[in-house]
Amino acid sequence: MAQKFQNFINGEWKDAKSGQTFENRNPANWDEVIGTFPKSAEEDVNEAVAAAKAAWEEWRLTPAPKRGDILKKVGDLMVERKEELAREMTREMGKVLAETRGDVQEGIDTAYYAASEGRRLFSYTAPSELPNKFAMAIRTPIGVAGIVTPWNFPMAIPTWKIFPALVCGNCVVFKPASDTPKTATSLVQILHDAGVPKGVVNIVHGGGGAVGMKIVEHPDVALISFTGSSGVGKTIAQSCGKTLKRVSLELGGKNAQVVMDDANLDLALDGVLWGAFGTTGQRCTATSRLILHEKIHDKFVDMLVKRTEKLRLGDGLEKGVEVGPCVNEGQLNTDHEYVEIGKAEGAKLMCGGERATEGDLKKGWFYKPTIFTNVKPGMRIEQEEIFGPVLSVIKVKNFDEAIEVLNDTVYGLSSSVYTRNVNDSFRAIRDIKAGITYINAPTIGAEAHLPFGGVKETGNGHREGGWAVYDFFSELKTVYVDYSDKLQRAQIDNY
Repeated sequence: MAQKFQNFINGEWKDAKSGQTFENRNPANWDEVIGTFPKSAEEDVNEAVAAAKAAWEEWRLTPAPKRGDILKKVGDLMVERKEELAREMTREMGKVLAETRGDVQEGIDTAYYAASEGRRLFSYTAPSELPNKFAMAIRTPIGVAGIVTPWNFPMAIPTWKIFPALVCGNCVVFKPASDTPKTATSLVQILHDAGVPKGVVNIVHGGGGAVGMKIVEHPDVALISFTGSSGVGKTIAQSCGKTLKRVSLELGGKNAQVVMDDANLDLALDGVLWGAFGTTGQRCTATSRLILHEKIHDKFVDMLVKRTEKLRLGDGLEKGVEVGPCVNEGQLNTDHEYVEIGKAEGAKLMCGGERATEGDLKKGWFYKPTIFTNVKPGMRIEQEEIFGPVLSVIKVKNFDEAIEVLNDTVYGLSSSVYTRNVNDSFRAIRDIKAGITYINAPTIGAEAHLPFGGVKETGNGHREGGWAVYDFFSELKTVYVDYSDKLQRAQIDNY
């Protein structure tokens, strides 16, 4: 019988009030049920928000270094349980074990970074324009933070949001993706084991409409942090705009890797294989477009197709597997729909383009890594986020055209340029419209201590990771202390 899991509200594990549940299955073997989880609704959200609101009155007064001490213990527990967490994540969402270990490690890195920020929540002092007067700005907690996260990085992305929120003195209501509830549950258990007080972190499982949007719309939730599709992000932004609720959106991407004729082609090949087919292409930073200089186009495509056809698909827990399954049947069908669109648009299918059903692969949602050439700017497969192992190759004549093609999408998350030309490298850094640019590295591989996010329809200007996320999860209060013992008037013409 499948293991039963629960919501965590006000320090207690409990079922959804309706008693309803949903199943969580292994995408590499759909017959395997990992567990059942509560199919929650608005009444469960209301209970969680009330618990967080009540807990905030004490949590906000806990000194930030003490909050950081708890995050240090969270990191220690994650180190102890790293292999267990990685293996359950692979079972739950499919990516290979080396990647899920990396996912957990990113959470560990974020925990230790957050712990140190508890002693480093810096703000500013500035001289007053008046004598015998002191001026400063301090960081203050905001309140209840609603955290809504995707399935593709079920440990790393929640930690990017929850850990800074806690260090800044906020309480959390957390809705994880329904495809990865087990990893999220394990994270909340670790937070509890590390000593986070009851009510400070709450998890409510369920669907986006029944749970996620109820968190977004709740009047006692002061801020929202969401990672997911641009379409859903726009809906959340509209909802938050009605009450001017603070919201951070990390959304879609259509990321490109440029390879110039002077590049190290072997290095660029390793980069695009990892960028396009790592995590089965299921990353917001995945390389979904490959822009090749015409002088090396044919040679590089030949190298790429040969290597791609050798990639080993399978259960991510098995040694030697390089590409895992799509997360579910719906995502596999979406991938195939875009393959059919690409063929109809006149792109040339070089490899892949179909579901993999050999042997045990038929038990899961495996799709063969797919490459299209003869892709023209403006084609749907070149413009729209697919979120699967489908790569579009575009030929260009020179560096200027490469940058023009790269920038010509509604997204602007990650980008990559392979060249030995230092001048072109710095032009790329200056001219690419993206939140992240890599030189001679793939479009994936963000580090936990640096800002993460994008421009255009990839987000709304906020950043996760590094120091920047602490600006989102805290409020600046300006303070003036006048010790002149007389009325002094700023903003009056004193000159």
